[in-house]
Amino acid sequence: MVTHVPAEARGDERGALLSFIEEQRGGIRRALLGLTEEQAASRPSASELSLSGLLKHVVEVEQSWIARAKQEPPAIKRDETNWHETFQLVDGETVESQLAYWEKVAAETEAYIRSVASLDDTFPLPNDPWFPPEGRVSVRWLCLHLIRETARHAGHADIIRESLDGKTAFELVALEQAG
Repeated sequence: MVTHVPAEARGDERGALLSFIEEQRGGIRRALLGLTEEQAASRPSASELSLSGLLKHVVEVEQSWIARAKQEPPAIKRDETNWHETFQLVDGETVESQLAYWEKVAAETEAYIRSVASLDDTFPLPNDPWFPPEGRVSVRWLCLHLIRETARHAGHADIIRESLDGKTAFELVALEQAG
């Protein structure tokens, strides 16, 4: 569900982009409200997606893109051998631990975005077959990509949550505000 994103302070494009990223993070966090680990891991449709898996995926994606921008390796290197683990909790991971990790990642994202000299600054894309050779993207592109990626999965989360217990995004916003 789309919630209102306050207008940025005059000329604060970074603040606006970060606010939209945070708005979409909220959609995923709300979808998990009041669920057990088992409910969060369940897959109520033909899809392999679960709420806990979506959570882990968006956290990893955000962390890995900020690492790329800093020209550091991502915390977890994914390839065809372990890609499936980005959508499922493993080795004692929990929704709570992923949410706590996301808080750290979100703080790192904000610090990085606010620290770069310009949103026009670029960084190289990794040498992976799905990226163009010697490709570069801007920090602005990175922010827009994080908004798109998180929003896409927040929509998935809305559908999964409603399939689990009938709660809609509107009800979850009210639950969040009451809590």
